[in-house]
Amino acid sequence: MIYFVRHGETVWNVENKICGATDSPLTELGHKQALETAAKIKELGISADMILCSPLSRAKDTAVHISEVCGIPLREEMRLIEQNFGKYESTPRNGAEFLEAKKQFLNRYEGGESMFRLAQRVYNLLDELKADGGDYILVAHNGIARVVQSYFYEMTNDEYASFGIKNCEIREYRF
Repeated sequence: MIYFVRHGETVWNVENKICGATDSPLTELGHKQALETAAKIKELGISADMILCSPLSRAKDTAVHISEVCGIPLREEMRLIEQNFGKYESTPRNGAEFLEAKKQFLNRYEGGESMFRLAQRVYNLLDELKADGGDYILVAHNGIARVVQSYFYEMTNDEYASFGIKNCEIREYRF
């Protein structure tokens, strides 16, 4: 079983900026969301062998809150770092040029990473977790959520490019 949690609200989320591989910290609300999500995980009786999280502070801080409340061990996982959006980092999330660039899966964002490279590293991780057979909570980013969703469900290019989840939303996936 895989549970996916997106990090809490960040400073750049509030400013409508693309974070990508840039480290934008949680806001006060983001920390509150993480604690509420941790309580919800505990209340729902969700258990896991390990929490794997992106090393970026917004995901790691969210994961630490979950780990402390739920008593689940935590490990950073480099493959869960958000996609590097290159020249688009710190630009508006709804910029027309960026929204069009998101549909070009083979192209690397100038100075960044292609969707195919991103999918390769996340799919490899998911394949390893499937082979392991354990239960995991992954705490990461919206771009990683998109790849995880595509691993478990068929998606069109447009569905993939437009897919997103809310801050601290919990998704459940079964291999």
